[in-house]
Amino acid sequence: MIVYQKAYDLYHTVYRMIKLLAYFKQDGLIEIDRLRIWDYYLLYPNKMKNIRLKREEKDVKQIIKSYILKEDNPYEMVINDRKMFEKIKPYQMTAIKCLASYGIVNKDYLQENRISNINKNIFDDYADDFKNLSVQEENAIKLLTSHFYQISLFGVDGLKSRTGLLESKYDA
Repeated sequence: MIVYQKAYDLYHTVYRMIKLLAYFKQDGLIEIDRLRIWDYYLLYPNKMKNIRLKREEKDVKQIIKSYILKEDNPYEMVINDRKMFEKIKPYQMTAIKCLASYGIVNKDYLQENRISNINKNIFDDYADDFKNLSVQEENAIKLLTSHFYQISLFGVDGLKSRTGLLESKYDA
């Protein structure tokens, strides 16, 4: 039996990255690791329930439970999040480099492991394509690009530590 896995589809990865960047309204830089984490949770939104949240973030936990979680798909079952995150890294990095080659993100920052939007007009051209997002997908993108952008990437309470997808023990 052949099963399509969108995690290993480069074009789908580019599409997910564009969706995330289109909803990202701030003008700041985005760390590549942060964008990769966002992409993982856009790919597997049910995994957002495993993100360690603080007590004062009860409202975020409620949003995840009410508006993002849906019934598990047995064909998308991931046993080990960290291994899966590493398996899709080549696809994510290739997608980011593809966006840089088209001038959607600034390639000068890639060596610093950061990106920034430089061509916001391209997102306006494809705005109609993003109107067909599911409610779950739209809520996940909004939560990832707003609340999870404000959380530091590093440290004990950083996004890397809370998600457990990347090693954070040796971060400065």
